[in-house]
Amino acid sequence: MDVNDFRKLIDKYLTGECRAEDIRLIGELLQKEQYMGWLDKIMEEQLMNNKSFSNDFPEVVDRVKRHVTEKISLEENNSNIRHLFFTWRRVAAAVLMLVVTSVVVWMVQKSGKNDDKQSQVLSEAAIVPGKDGAILTLDNGSQVVLDSLGNGVVATQSGAKIILKNGQVIYNNNAAENGLPVYNTITTPKGRQFRLLLEDGTQVWLNAASSIRYPVVFSGAERKVEVTGEVYFEVAKNAQKPFRVKINDEMHVEVLGTHFNISSYQNEGSVRTTLLEGSVQMISGKDKAILKPGQQGRAILQENNGAVQKIKILNDVNIEKVMAWKNGLFDFQDASLEEVMGQLERWYNIEVVYEKGIPAFEFIGKMGRDLSLDEVLRGLEVSEVHFRIEGRKVIVMP
Repeated sequence: MDVNDFRKLIDKYLTGECRAEDIRLIGELLQKEQYMGWLDKIMEEQLMNNKSFSNDFPEVVDRVKRHVTEKISLEENNSNIRHLFFTWRRVAAAVLMLVVTSVVVWMVQKSGKNDDKQSQVLSEAAIVPGKDGAILTLDNGSQVVLDSLGNGVVATQSGAKIILKNGQVIYNNNAAENGLPVYNTITTPKGRQFRLLLEDGTQVWLNAASSIRYPVVFSGAERKVEVTGEVYFEVAKNAQKPFRVKINDEMHVEVLGTHFNISSYQNEGSVRTTLLEGSVQMISGKDKAILKPGQQGRAILQENNGAVQKIKILNDVNIEKVMAWKNGLFDFQDASLEEVMGQLERWYNIEVVYEKGIPAFEFIGKMGRDLSLDEVLRGLEVSEVHFRIEGRKVIVMP
């Protein structure tokens, strides 16, 4: 097949004219470096063709080149599983389709020739990704919304100044360890994430829909905090004062100084502690498990009372996937549709509804968390799952 025939085949894909055998052929061709090179050229031409209005349309092109990446696996199989891949050098039809779709939407908006359906799509594109922000609840119950505050002292607790600096709350370590402990709580709603530096030097990252309750000053024989949702810790070492994280009434994690991630969203049905560095011990009732770097301790939550079953240790965990949220990415490696939509629900502050049950799709790939919801959904739709947006409700259709 020469380059012209290949171009015609890609054009057929973009116009939805490909038959099953055409799709299989594309999948086979894209395994060869020659055809990937041709596809790169087609992609560049597509972008150049849009150069006439690139000044008005830079964000879509830039985001596609930076975030919607790799290739789509077009292999058909007997299950309902489709695979998505993303990276710029392995550009494929998914990227081209996103560019074409985005350009069409832009041109319709520019010309003012929107019909009702197109108007809905354009309005929903305004659902932007999450950002840094949180609510700080002081010991007396008063709250400080941190989203829009500038750098500086935001409150004082037990002699310690609470400082907001470049999107991170910092507690100075000049407060005396006396009197009853004073507790603060930082909560991230859906669509927010935040960083915190505790007074002992421990660094904390909170994912969306998460919280941490902690003393302003760590007094006594241990450093104890309580968390919900998903939180990543880089614990300051102090052999004389162990660090303990309470997850629920049944479970906690003990460390001396280490890097680890805890995910305990109630709607995901499990508590997962993933160790990156050092050593931690998970404790659930009488059950204990010591983790080594690269391992994950997992316990299933019981639906009725939230109690956990025996801890199971998983080896060779995909650390990159676990930490993707902290690094500004969605990592959908081996993720079910329910898992994917759960992440989007928290990050974009949306409600997800399944019109006819949850389709059995599985995804592979990465996307930037700074993409708009519309851009993410367009990428997912290439895998043959479809969506309808009503306000902040995303309806998954078969």
